[in-house]
Amino acid sequence: MTRLSALKLSLILASSWSACAIAQDAPQEPQTDDGAAIIVTGTRAVGISAAESAAPVQVLSEEAISHVGQPNLNQVLTQMVPGFTAQTQGTDLSSFSLSARLRGLSPNHTLVLVNGKRRHGNAILQVISGAFQGSAAPSIDVIPPDAISRVEVLQEGAAAVYGTDAIAGVLNFILKDNDEGGSFKVTGGQYYDSEGELFSASGNVGFKLGEDGFFNLTLFHRRQDYTTVGKGQVLVTQQDGTLQPNAPAQWSNLAGDALSGINGGQPKTNLNVAFYNMGYDFGGVELYSFGDYSRREGWAKQGYRHPKRICYESDATGAINAGGNVTNTPYDPGVCYGNTGVVGMVPLQHVIENEYSFTIGAKGEFGGGWNYDVSGTYGSQKDDIWTEASAHREIWRESYQNQLNGIGVANSPDSAYDGGFKLAQTTLTTDIRKEFDVGMATPITLAFGGEYRKDEYEIIAGDSISTYKTGVQSFPGYKASDAGEFQRSSKAGYLNLIAKPTDGWSVDFAGRYEDYTDFGDTLIGKVTTRYDFSDAFAIRGTASTGFRAPTLQEQKYSTINVGPTSAVAQLPAGSPAAALLGFDSLKPEKSKNFSAGFVVRPVPKLAITVDGYLIKIKDRITGTAARNAILNGVPQAGGADILAALTAAGITLEPSLFSSGTIGVQSFTNGVDTRTWGIDFSASYPVALDFGQLNLSLTANYNKTKITNNKLGYPLFNAASESNIERANPDYKVVANALFKSGRFAVNVRETFYGKTSVLVRPAFTSSANGSVIIPEGGFLIADGALVNGVNANQLYFNGVAKAAAITDLEVNYDFTDAVTFSLGANNLFNKKPEIPKLLKGVTVAPGVSPYENGSGSYSASYGHSAYSTSGGYYYARIDFKF
Repeated sequence: MTRLSALKLSLILASSWSACAIAQDAPQEPQTDDGAAIIVTGTRAVGISAAESAAPVQVLSEEAISHVGQPNLNQVLTQMVPGFTAQTQGTDLSSFSLSARLRGLSPNHTLVLVNGKRRHGNAILQVISGAFQGSAAPSIDVIPPDAISRVEVLQEGAAAVYGTDAIAGVLNFILKDNDEGGSFKVTGGQYYDSEGELFSASGNVGFKLGEDGFFNLTLFHRRQDYTTVGKGQVLVTQQDGTLQPNAPAQWSNLAGDALSGINGGQPKTNLNVAFYNMGYDFGGVELYSFGDYSRREGWAKQGYRHPKRICYESDATGAINAGGNVTNTPYDPGVCYGNTGVVGMVPLQHVIENEYSFTIGAKGEFGGGWNYDVSGTYGSQKDDIWTEASAHREIWRESYQNQLNGIGVANSPDSAYDGGFKLAQTTLTTDIRKEFDVGMATPITLAFGGEYRKDEYEIIAGDSISTYKTGVQSFPGYKASDAGEFQRSSKAGYLNLIAKPTDGWSVDFAGRYEDYTDFGDTLIGKVTTRYDFSDAFAIRGTASTGFRAPTLQEQKYSTINVGPTSAVAQLPAGSPAAALLGFDSLKPEKSKNFSAGFVVRPVPKLAITVDGYLIKIKDRITGTAARNAILNGVPQAGGADILAALTAAGITLEPSLFSSGTIGVQSFTNGVDTRTWGIDFSASYPVALDFGQLNLSLTANYNKTKITNNKLGYPLFNAASESNIERANPDYKVVANALFKSGRFAVNVRETFYGKTSVLVRPAFTSSANGSVIIPEGGFLIADGALVNGVNANQLYFNGVAKAAAITDLEVNYDFTDAVTFSLGANNLFNKKPEIPKLLKGVTVAPGVSPYENGSGSYSASYGHSAYSTSGGYYYARIDFKF
């Protein structure tokens, strides 16, 4: 392993020893939750523990969270919740909003709460095709782990309780409410190859407000450097590092490993967050408030542009390489912008995100046992986007032509403001609850209430440079036709009855009515029951209906996604341009959720839960496959209609794309019905040893999703799109954890077993002979392409497989005093990475064309759809102070 930053580790160690001299004693952390914690998620009854719950709720304690090395709640949940899968790699803007999902469903199917209140969504919409396409779910990585007292994960549909989004489950982050003491920690780490160096500092402190109040504050800072993916560029060099035969000899400076670090992986980011939680009891009435402000700034490396890209190139005949293609014709680098004619260009996407959320409320009791909770929440997020270290190809060529004509000097802007997004959400809630003694085993709980929510979304236009023709390289700005302000509102009311007719039997009925200004109304319901045969065995089950309203982002987002050799337009569903291709307006999803399971305690302290589930979603919103007008320079059937739709949308394309690139369109539609089923398992057992304490836990999830009705059919929702839903999530994930403590020493070992993930991939290679497609070894044809004479054309596919893997996490802690702890650890200790795509066999690939089955433009780049990171092992040191 290459070494960690010596400076950071030395600073951490020095801080630890100096702190030892001044630290005061502090109490030990409690053990990991054993099911006794009182929960507030999934039920409106009070005093219910996780072990007693009729619904499956996993509780992550503060201590359990502290043993995850990366200071990021996405990583915490990934490593501890088997049904939770986090996105490991993004593209373009999705790099700044990595998402996550429960039970293999969309991130939009999981509701995120903070202190039981709805968290606002994300202004950035993920539009690139893949398992996370369409995600506009809240960014939970801006919530500092040190602000969290516990996380409650409700692992069943709860739309009838909480409203839209809660189809797969609910994540409820409960904030700390300590009124004294605090903690401070510093973390330094990096990946195995010395990339992605991370530094984090976090502090939490509690204050007493008068006699009956508290104020808890968390300040958090995290910065991380770039990671890269793969090596070199297929356009420029061959696999052995020599120049491609069609590249000019003067590119010899790019041979070997000169381009080894240019392919962007994770972006460089800088995140600062302030999170607070406060309350004051005035005697019968408690006023409370919580909220945050965060600022994230980041830079993501975009696709490499070869040295002939930004040039005014002509040969002896006067012919001009108007497309900026790779040719072996010698040229004068002086006709190119800056030094790009010698080294090429890697543009940067620069994003500044400002986010804040504020909740204020009051709760108490009135009228002899009636409990109320009235609150208002406002959340907002704005993302501003720039392209930097770039150039505007058309402006360069036009100004160079003017220079030849004696007018001015050739130049180009090197940056542009591309525009941005703004999201806001206002939520007002009223909850009323009362217990009535009607002669049952315990009093029944009656709860009812209402909610008003207003959603706002804005697309901000870019400046004139970003929107002139194709814009600066890598990311054209949002045009005036893309921009706009959109809003909607909804009203909801619910009724909830919880009863325990006899000892050991509980039932929970819930109904909810919602009315949206843009979709109409819906009525959904839920019934949950549990029966305890004894203290050692219980059964439980739920049947519910649900819905999810499409986000404003899914409905209104419009742009064009550009790569060095591709351009795919995202058309808003129902827009005039989309209507030309049959993309209708979106409507809500509807769901049915069934679960059944049991809880068993065969011996004292051993708790085992098993829950099976079935989730049916009708009219599921998905991104369509890209309908290509041009594929690798080859016109496709139906291409004329696609180009007409692009013209109607006011989109200008680079000329080179018509001769050697790919041009397409996509949108969001209610394209499929799906069925998801699976099993959740959990077991925990504390072992008291003569020389310490050993806490053992085993959790697992088995999950399968099947498309039961592809309403769009081929080619709009092709075989590759189907594989993103059915096969991009591992069938199983098993997490085995052992935490051992002895005196001042502790060690935590976690082994996570991931099933394989497999999606259909397509090569850049295209070839035919005598009218037949040449099929490389391992490839196969699927008739899911554009219609030709009423028949879907064949397309060449491969299975892109990331094999099953075991990932080891290890952390060792030592308490120098009761208040100072030093930790060393590793996530993915043995540096396991997903598989590299296979090379094409049995065919001859043209110079500059990817030799890989997935068409990768760089060499040795791992598959990005795996459930674990392409960056490999992460190694860290941390110092914790308590006071």
